[in-house]
Amino acid sequence: MVSFEGKRAIISGGSRGIGLAIAKRLAADGASIAILAKTTEPHPKLPGTIYTAAEEIEQAGGKALPIVTDVRNEDEVKAAVSQAVDAFGGLDICINNASAISLTKTAKTEMKRFDLMFAVNVRATFMLSKECLPHLAQGDNPHILSISPPLDMQTKWFAPSVAYTMSKFGMSQCVLGMAGEFKSKGIGVNALWPHSVIATAAISNVVAGSIAFPHCRKPTIMADAAAVILSKDSQEFTGNFCVDDVLLAAEGVTDFSVYRVDPDKTLWSDFFVPDDIPEIEPVVMAMNPGA
Repeated sequence: MVSFEGKRAIISGGSRGIGLAIAKRLAADGASIAILAKTTEPHPKLPGTIYTAAEEIEQAGGKALPIVTDVRNEDEVKAAVSQAVDAFGGLDICINNASAISLTKTAKTEMKRFDLMFAVNVRATFMLSKECLPHLAQGDNPHILSISPPLDMQTKWFAPSVAYTMSKFGMSQCVLGMAGEFKSKGIGVNALWPHSVIATAAISNVVAGSIAFPHCRKPTIMADAAAVILSKDSQEFTGNFCVDDVLLAAEGVTDFSVYRVDPDKTLWSDFFVPDDIPEIEPVVMAMNPGA
């Protein structure tokens, strides 16, 4: 795998969870990371702030630039990209990680939640990619990576939570389209999705509570998989919808126990994983997305 020494990255929602894990993984190899997030004060249910995340990134070995940003706000996103470019001298990597979730059926989905999910998941992914585009075109092995699922258009994914599923698949549609559009510019555009549930605050607070944690993998598996994608030749590796453990297994990883929160517990599958995805470790669908 190539080194990320000197690489310049921008990541949305990087103050905790998967986003922070990816940022720290790249930082450990010497990357400079601009993190775009809103959390400036500690939240009782959401550990960490943009500033504590920056400290963790620098402790990991990289350079951190925390930029307080509402990714729904066009002016703030434009200013954040400009600030990152000014600080780093350019950009090589854009990671669309910020996401809003509400696992509700149609009748119970308030339109303000619908609007939030589409503003954060779809619009912000499109907008950050768009604003980074001219800088990535001048970057070194440039990549856009979105934390979004394979486009597995099955009723079973949509019916329990129509709005959320549309918004996550909307992120993936950005990947599908931009991979084709930006290929001539040499920019790789790919998606990464976890095979199992990942132990994050979103899982604890929104999906299944702390009961899910022993059945999860750690965010580090997503970080290692992201590093694999971002180290590949951007002119060749583009338009792919990767699943974390399948990708790592293809790279020769055999011991996945290091990623388990509790190796003795059954591993729970995440939503949106296609039926034909190889099973690297046994997983079960134990969560009802429409509960």
